[in-house]
Amino acid sequence: MTDLLRNLSSVLSEADGKLAMGASAAARVWPTGFEPLDTYLSGGLRSGELTLLGGPQGLGKTTFALQLLRNAVVAGEAGLYFSYEHDAATVLERLIAVEAAEVAGEEAVSLRRIREAMEASDGRLGGLEDRLAGTQGGAEAVRAVAGYADRLFVHRSNGSTTSGEEIARVVAETAERAGRTPLAIVDYLQKVAVPGNLETEEERVTVIVEGLKDLALDAEVPVLAVVAADKEGLVAGKRLRINHLRGSTALAYEADVVLIMNEKYDVVARHHLVYDVGNAERFRNYAVISIEKNRSGLDRIDLQFRKRFEQGRFEPEGAPVAEQLVDERVFIE
Repeated sequence: MTDLLRNLSSVLSEADGKLAMGASAAARVWPTGFEPLDTYLSGGLRSGELTLLGGPQGLGKTTFALQLLRNAVVAGEAGLYFSYEHDAATVLERLIAVEAAEVAGEEAVSLRRIREAMEASDGRLGGLEDRLAGTQGGAEAVRAVAGYADRLFVHRSNGSTTSGEEIARVVAETAERAGRTPLAIVDYLQKVAVPGNLETEEERVTVIVEGLKDLALDAEVPVLAVVAADKEGLVAGKRLRINHLRGSTALAYEADVVLIMNEKYDVVARHHLVYDVGNAERFRNYAVISIEKNRSGLDRIDLQFRKRFEQGRFEPEGAPVAEQLVDERVFIE
């Protein structure tokens, strides 16, 4: 009998053995660190599952994904970030900004100031901790990142060479080096290299998403992939939906969880703006994250999180959206 074909008796026996030793017999869960998102996802992201995170350009998909990865690592897990657009130093800057906010809240040192320290353009001397000494939370943030840095790996990915096969190899290497299975984030899916001469983006995306789903199952890891939107989904005042993800209908079929980000101002019903003009600026401070698909729990859930982009983060405590949201409305300035 091959490992691919098992009778249920062996599965039951294996589950009983794990439970008898006090271990879990179900999929492992990696918390996202965002509430109430974790509540609706029944604890977080699961081993063997593929999660897609879609949204318009500039709304903070990378910011959200990196913060989620940081949260999982702080909780004791290992993390692996496949970065097709940013180098490892940029990732470090963002993580320091998030940690500083954990210490000093809204008064924390800004991402811009951290970048100046990294670039040695701040007029100071010494290492990073020295350069950020005296800022709100800066030095403490550097120490906090150092505390989990050996469990967080960054792979500088390339759209020409970093294929699904390479991603699987790096996941296995990371698990060996970290001594535990990592949460893997691919940023972003449409840039994964595809061998061969596939003519259309739909064909390429189908191969990529099927490969990432197989990786999640075979390696028993949670995989989160950032996904770009098509042109139709980027129109101001129009709500981005799962069908606006760029490339292939396989994205909706293969994923276990699909999270879609929208600017709250763009998708809130018109009457919330007409009758209270002060809402416009307030709504611009929030992103709506909708659980469009969720095989392990509830979907069609709309949650809002406050943007703190000057610190490269979102507020981790969100809330269900109280206002009415619409798919399309007249744009109100």
